[in-house]
Amino acid sequence: MKKITAGVVGGAGYTGGETIRLLLNHPNVELTFVHSRSNAGNALHAVHPDLLGDTQLKFTDALQDKADVLFLCLGHGESKKFLQDNEISPDTRVIDLSQDFRLGDTIDERIFVYGLPEINRQSIQSAHNIANPGCFATAIELGLIPLAHAGLLSDTYTTGITGSTGAGQKLQETTHFTWRVNNISAYKTLTHQHIKEINQTLRQVQPEFSGQVNFIPWRGDFSRGIYVSSCVTTDASLDELKKMYHDFYRGHPFTFVSDEVIDLKQVVNTNKCILGLEKENGKLVVHSAIDNLLKGASGQAVQNMNLMFGLEEVAGLKLKATVF
Repeated sequence: MKKITAGVVGGAGYTGGETIRLLLNHPNVELTFVHSRSNAGNALHAVHPDLLGDTQLKFTDALQDKADVLFLCLGHGESKKFLQDNEISPDTRVIDLSQDFRLGDTIDERIFVYGLPEINRQSIQSAHNIANPGCFATAIELGLIPLAHAGLLSDTYTTGITGSTGAGQKLQETTHFTWRVNNISAYKTLTHQHIKEINQTLRQVQPEFSGQVNFIPWRGDFSRGIYVSSCVTTDASLDELKKMYHDFYRGHPFTFVSDEVIDLKQVVNTNKCILGLEKENGKLVVHSAIDNLLKGASGQAVQNMNLMFGLEEVAGLKLKATVF
């Protein structure tokens, strides 16, 4: 089988580095170029030391127009500008990892499908362009979608904690080691940019949902991963709810419902989302854990590529968690 040719734009950041790593080790892909204006001419491993010995590729500031798929690993607002400023072949499929197209925006004749395979698998398989979901959005949506599918979703109260890589590679006061270590803080309380995306997705599944997702994100004192807990009122029993969740995610290779208490280390360095359910006094709490750089970004982008090109959905994504 002829390999898919892939290019990465914005290859110097965290999601760019993870996308490169996955594509270099993908059995059906040839990574042909990695674009970065600030690093043009430098070896990939000069920026991503983990790639030493894996590739001789260098960053380039020139675009190759014959790639089958282009991954945009750019900052929010930059993907739309990049597509406006550069002539990309209409035959090249685009997977955007920013938030630029998640709420239905289009550019030229490119229409973007929201790339959450657990609800949009068929649309992704026939899509030409994908808007990859946000990291917090992925974790929260996967925890709530089975309820929405059953018409049981109401006002939801969600708290989630993310590692420092969620803030991107650019140094900020709250990403300094001396600030982050042994420290936790809330930010963007009830105003996080993923809330609109989450509400849009939940209403796609449960059109009559008129409640709110009240979301409080926290900064964690670790480098990667997201752990979310969402609380919803429901009369359904815990056994009924567990069966509902197991049934909904049967056939989806990366989302699992655990009957045991879940923890973050189960998912770090994998493309998995693991869910755990608890219920007390009419309140259901759904815990969900993902790696923010994989299932929350680059891993899900490669999963979407696999679906778009008719490959095995798990190709290149059979990764081991760093549990110790």
